[in-house]
Amino acid sequence: MTEFKGDKRTKAYKEWKKNHAESSKGLGDTVEKITKATGIKKAVKWIAGDDCGCDERKDKLNKLFPRRKPECLNEDEFMYLQEKFENRKSTILSDEQQRMLEIFNRVFNTNMPTTNCSPCFKNEVYNKLEKLYNEYL
Repeated sequence: MTEFKGDKRTKAYKEWKKNHAESSKGLGDTVEKITKATGIKKAVKWIAGDDCGCDERKDKLNKLFPRRKPECLNEDEFMYLQEKFENRKSTILSDEQQRMLEIFNRVFNTNMPTTNCSPCFKNEVYNKLEKLYNEYL
């Protein structure tokens, strides 16, 4: 989602790439990083050999438990959220909630239903959209 702005020949770019480009695709990649860091992976490879089943397990875990990366906001969604977040009101009308929920479900690839619980909506949808919106500023 974030893009490096600057010279790609610098140490700052290498650090950014290390933190962003190598992010986990899912639980399998995360488990692999932990087993590498603790030395478990090396021990298993030494005992079981190169074909220990780790890669298959990693792929299966990545498919079962993928890391959810949000989609980018399109221009209409950004403009709508900009208006809502810059002109805050104490209440969110039902049509505003519906529109924000549509944006949320598309961007975060979910199917969250509407709710009559204001604190639930604020915590589950509104705050996450606001955080995403602020990433664009």
